[in-house]
Amino acid sequence: MTSLYLDHAATTPIIASARDAIAAEALIWANPSSPHREGRASKARLENYRRTILDILNWDGHILFTSGASEAIAMVMRAYHNDIYVSAGEHEAVLASSGVKTKSVANNQDRVNSFIVALTPDGYVDEAALIKTLSGKERALVAIQSVNNETGVIQSWDRLVDIIHAHQGIAFADCSQSAGKLPLPNADMIALSSHKFGGPPGMGALLVKDLSLLMPTGGQEQGYRRGTENGPYIAAMAAALSHGYAWMEKAKELRTYLDYTIISMGGDIVAKDSNRIDTIASYRMPGVAASAQLIAFDMKGIAISAGSACSSGTLKTSHVLEAMGYDHPQEVIRVSFGPDTNKEDIDRFITIWHDFYEQRR
Repeated sequence: MTSLYLDHAATTPIIASARDAIAAEALIWANPSSPHREGRASKARLENYRRTILDILNWDGHILFTSGASEAIAMVMRAYHNDIYVSAGEHEAVLASSGVKTKSVANNQDRVNSFIVALTPDGYVDEAALIKTLSGKERALVAIQSVNNETGVIQSWDRLVDIIHAHQGIAFADCSQSAGKLPLPNADMIALSSHKFGGPPGMGALLVKDLSLLMPTGGQEQGYRRGTENGPYIAAMAAALSHGYAWMEKAKELRTYLDYTIISMGGDIVAKDSNRIDTIASYRMPGVAASAQLIAFDMKGIAISAGSACSSGTLKTSHVLEAMGYDHPQEVIRVSFGPDTNKEDIDRFITIWHDFYEQRR
């Protein structure tokens, strides 16, 4: 039985050009902080990759390479001592690092100045609540995903950044699910993760307009991160981004087709009428637990998830769906596409979904 991978929101397999970049750079890599010829050559290549990534992302600020989005998020939260506001639908890495108190996400931070901003039933940040929350605050940090990792809802960042800046706040966007697929929002800082767009795991970046927003720690990356840069993985991240996102048009056709078919078979679509990225969708199979669905699909060789990858292993109720007030969140699974997903893959998923639902009904 051939396996079918439909969990690209958790991680996308490393694409061929990124694998080739790792292999090529690994043969000639040296410490770019070393003063010898090999070190200077590695430094020159590193800065070339940096410029390439900045150009592809159309970012006019700085880029600091990190071990992933989680580290980039932690760098921002560690540097900020004013009030911090995060949307209720943020990834657990943001919720935990910010120190907000939630019933479903543990954190190890001792903060008294971090707060949750509510979501609407459609999965958007409640803009009225955000305006009310920021009134009278000075230089508050507001952390909001560009695309939700469970529902695929695309936040209205043009309006959100206007609200945040109108209240002299700092806009921080987690673009793990959108970088390499959608244009970046006009935020002050952005976190991204290489393995979400075909680069290697353990590689990410923090994009920053103004470095004074961060806390210098000494070491590499302009003095904001210690540790030898991972040249082969940085080269691979640049290669993965260079792959482009023309395939998103195909993803749109596939997701539209799957949405229509799920509805016709009696299923529900989470945030059906919201603006959603074409690579992520959450579906409810009425009356059937997500845990049972995961087992059924896995037995047929199909990889999907329930909620985010961070919580699927425990099968705890999605804090995102709870924040939206979604009924029956325990019956929802997530399907996510990659560059090589095709219609035959979707038809195979549909057949299994239909047969299993009919059996359970």
